[in-house]
Amino acid sequence: MPHNTPTPWTVPLASLSIAPGHTRDLDATVPAPSGIGDEVIGVDEGDDVTVVGTLDSVVDGVLLTGRITAPVHASCSRCLTPLDRDWTIPITTFFPYDGPAGNDHDGNDEIEIIAGEEESGDVYPLSSDGKTLDLEAPLRDTLTEALPLQPLCHENCRGLCPQCGVNLNEHPDHHHDVTDIRFAELQRLRDQLAGSHGDGNDANEENDGSKRN
Repeated sequence: MPHNTPTPWTVPLASLSIAPGHTRDLDATVPAPSGIGDEVIGVDEGDDVTVVGTLDSVVDGVLLTGRITAPVHASCSRCLTPLDRDWTIPITTFFPYDGPAGNDHDGNDEIEIIAGEEESGDVYPLSSDGKTLDLEAPLRDTLTEALPLQPLCHENCRGLCPQCGVNLNEHPDHHHDVTDIRFAELQRLRDQLAGSHGDGNDANEENDGSKRN
């Protein structure tokens, strides 16, 4: 269960009544949490992430709906072309509570937080006093789930030449003449035979010349 110490991702709910039907706009820029992606694709810890949406007070909690915009670093998994750009993805997250009807966040009654099995997926607990929510885990989970496992510059990317690393998208006619290893030994024997025949012909020509003289 989250504690009440403010963090860079803390959003106060003082202006949002617990009574269903109340709405509050959210427009915040916060640092990206750690652990989003990897070296191939991800969001660097501390980069600015913008969250724009609404906080809606519903019967049993607070519903966040909106958009996340984050700077994603990425490289094509085939040709390694940089794909860095800002990504905007939707977010829908629910923060449940269970308290007396009509109780608001400025009251003295502590709100009991629903915990256990419901704290999974897109459901996250409020702070222990119910007066704030924390965006760290929702941002990390939402962004991580949206990242492709193998980012591509385009669907038909041809990748890199496995022998020399040339980008085959930029040089579509690039190729190497490769001898099938199954016939490499046969070719070597043929070359040897051709060489020995050549030496024999030279010797015969020398002998014929000696006889004529």
